[in-house]
Amino acid sequence: MTTLLLLGAGMMFLAVALGAFGAHALKKKLSEEMMKIYQTGIQYHIAHALGLLLLGLISAQIESTSLIMLAGWLLFVGIILFSGSLYALSLSGIRRLGAITPLGGVAFLIGWVLMAIAVI
Repeated sequence: MTTLLLLGAGMMFLAVALGAFGAHALKKKLSEEMMKIYQTGIQYHIAHALGLLLLGLISAQIESTSLIMLAGWLLFVGIILFSGSLYALSLSGIRRLGAITPLGGVAFLIGWVLMAIAVI
């Protein structure tokens, strides 16, 4: 439980910091298209960091804590791959980095399915 809550809090801190950086430092430097890509990274980052916090809270309520932990690690990996690749793409303009993004999306999906299985 503590690991997931700490990961969630850390990821939320990072999402807010990166969101503020984007809003203040990047808004005038990135094209509108690249700014939208960056903002998509922030949106998914925040949603799944909140998911980590949720998993941390429910892990104390159910027996399948190993599935919950695995789900949490998958959400964490998803943030790194999905949001991280979008941040890198928007800042560098290297479109090939977008090939990493779906791997993060798959990690998100598997993480949410594992959470559902653990709760059931």
